[in-house]
Amino acid sequence: MVAELIKGHEIANTKREQMKMEVEQLSKQGIVPGLVVIILGEDPASQSYVRGKQKACEKVGIDGKLIELPEETPESDLLGLIDQLNNDDSCHGILVQLPLPNHISEKAVIEAISPDKDVDGFHPINIGRMMTGQRAFLPCTPFGIIEMVKAKGIEIGGKHVVIIGRSNIVGKPVGQLFLNENATVTYCHSRTTNMKEMTTQADILVVAVGRADFIGKEFIKPGAIVIDVGVNRKEDGKLTGDVKFEEAMEIASYITPVPKGVGPMTITMLLHNTILSAKWSHQAEGVN
Repeated sequence: MVAELIKGHEIANTKREQMKMEVEQLSKQGIVPGLVVIILGEDPASQSYVRGKQKACEKVGIDGKLIELPEETPESDLLGLIDQLNNDDSCHGILVQLPLPNHISEKAVIEAISPDKDVDGFHPINIGRMMTGQRAFLPCTPFGIIEMVKAKGIEIGGKHVVIIGRSNIVGKPVGQLFLNENATVTYCHSRTTNMKEMTTQADILVVAVGRADFIGKEFIKPGAIVIDVGVNRKEDGKLTGDVKFEEAMEIASYITPVPKGVGPMTITMLLHNTILSAKWSHQAEGVN
């Protein structure tokens, strides 16, 4: 068996073309989706992510603005800026690039963003709405994973999904989203004592631990769908996931590559959430 690739960049490009047309239609009604990204400091990885988001906004017609602040910016100043944006009708989405400097509370920043503009899907209110099946902005990486699986025509209902990792950004919410799609979900983490026994039962295996080549083929059930969320840089500079890709290719039915797998879908779902926010904020004007 040779696994079929789930090419996130191709799925993302298709979705972005659809979004571009949607934004054009909204603009004819006087609605221009607006996203403001705030970054503190000059971390190279964060700068790269921000540039990617700006380019993606530009291509689909979203009004993307970048606010760059010094790393030493006081937390009170950042919270004040967020409050201004919460009350700015031209801004439909607010994203503060993580990680933050040590003197700023990530929790305080996330909770300061209005749930109605929380296009990252990190606010506790949006997480609660997601948990209870209400209308919410879904966290972008988990949302992108679900969309990738659906794009391949894979039925989720009834599948056993095993998640390796329990972060608030990926592990926990992706399990909830699979549960919302009627899958049976098992979590594995650093305290799991029988991980191989769990993972070899998985119809869909999601690996999000941030450790290069952590999972080999002995952890994978033949014919399983493998979603590799990890992005790790080797000593030679090459990117690799959390899964031993060549080994997994021999046993899985589908697998996401690294790069060009889950990553492009994360930004795509951020764009989706921003457009959705613009539509929701103008529903009283008859926008569907």
